Amino acid sequence: MTDVRPSQRMRDLGVVQQGAAILTEAARAFDLPAELDEAEHVVDELFAAMDRIGQVHPFAKGMGLAAPQIGISRAAAVVRPPGDAPSIILLNPRMTDGCDKTDEHYEGCLSFFDVRGLVPRPVKITVETATRTGETVTTE
Repeated sequence: MTDVRPSQRMRDLGVVQQGAAILTEAARAFDLPAELDEAEHVVDELFAAMDRIGQVHPFAKGMGLAAPQIGISRAAAVVRPPGDAPSIILLNPRMTDGCDKTDEHYEGCLSFFDVRGLVPRPVKITVETATRTGETVTTE
């Protein structure tokens, strides 16, 4: 019997893996509200993928997934925080600012599932996202 690599398990669940070109390309932003139906479809696909992944591999600290990770080159991501906190939907996300102070934690990525590493992250960032109606929202 051959052991299946964890990355192959993720691939089998529909998660694009390391080396795929889509992970290095800029995702196409949504023209909202004109493309609202398409944005909602992509978000539904992200939630469905997260449900599949969660059945095989529980993530006690939460999980995030971006559309390119499931083969859709659109600017959308979903974050499921741990516990009962509501999911966060990000349409056309763009980091606009980050502080110099960082914090490091060991992290993994669903698309680089065989790799874990110590990742420095700014302790504070500013992100712009779009609402369903196309308005820009800034979150710190």
